[in-house]
Amino acid sequence: MNIKKYIQTQWIGKSLATLLVLLSGTVMYAQDLHFSQFMNSPLLTNPANTGFLPDADYRVGANYRNQWSSIMSVPYKTMSAFGDVQLLNDESRDGWLGVGGLILRDVAGSGNLTSTRVYGSVAYHQTLGLGSLLSGGFNVGWANKRINVTNLKFPDQFDGKFFDANMPTSVVLANTNINYLDIQAGLNYAYFPNENVYLNIGWSSHHLNRPRESFFNEAPGIDNRIPMRHTAFVNGSFKLNDQWIVNPNVYFSLQTKSTETVVGANAHYNLSGDGETILIGGAYYRHQDAIIPMVGIGFKDYVVTFNYDVTISSLGNYNGRRGAYEISLVKQGAYDTFKGNRRQTLCPTFKY
Repeated sequence: MNIKKYIQTQWIGKSLATLLVLLSGTVMYAQDLHFSQFMNSPLLTNPANTGFLPDADYRVGANYRNQWSSIMSVPYKTMSAFGDVQLLNDESRDGWLGVGGLILRDVAGSGNLTSTRVYGSVAYHQTLGLGSLLSGGFNVGWANKRINVTNLKFPDQFDGKFFDANMPTSVVLANTNINYLDIQAGLNYAYFPNENVYLNIGWSSHHLNRPRESFFNEAPGIDNRIPMRHTAFVNGSFKLNDQWIVNPNVYFSLQTKSTETVVGANAHYNLSGDGETILIGGAYYRHQDAIIPMVGIGFKDYVVTFNYDVTISSLGNYNGRRGAYEISLVKQGAYDTFKGNRRQTLCPTFKY
């Protein structure tokens, strides 16, 4: 990632870190914005998750990630809010429609580089017999990226010891505020042979239209179109008894030459005995990057989870192993189940 270049060349200063992010749209690639708690940002992970709600008819949630606070006076902050709902899911149908929306915002450092994305998402879910389900979905959105160059300093303003803002620079930005259309699509398959086992596998492709994202004018030999990102995941739920449910998860992402693999599991403990209050604990591993312990609590329709990314790569020598932390809040709910012949949900039910 570009931030690694910043840490490994720390003597250049914090301003150059922002520059590296700025230039990434033209000469370097990095992974898209996302969360360690990928399972708690479902519409961002795969649009086919829209309206895929075991034990609920609607869902709303929010995520917050704070990164690099140990090495930057103003850390990188990523925030999202999402919501989705099931439609057309009465007893006369063997499928249903999911619709939803997602807002994603990222502020890099002191606010010099800000990204905002707003998506509308649609998916259709079709039951395949009594024990499986196939889902397909897409989302379309508007993306904005802007930068404030007031406090930026560029490499040709470095005099060997310090950056001098009064020195002329050859770096000229054609635009400081850009907008573009962005399109994603995905597929999910769920398998639930009995009330104690549930498995789900999904694949999604992002930036299908490969929009242009650059603050510079087009130049020969430089591709400023966003490369497609492909994401795959496998997750499951296994009810061991009336007290414990275990959720293993695997996540893989590929974008040009950048890959990310996250594996781990969390467990839900039925604290109250009736499933109203649960305790959550688990741990994940991001390959060659971080160990991610996670804890949480659920009360009725609300679940709050917290994780901390403990850096295990060579970056830990610079950030004191303090990578990032995240907080997720998700609420699920059901409509009035006594209206007509409508049932609560057609999704596979999996609860205490």
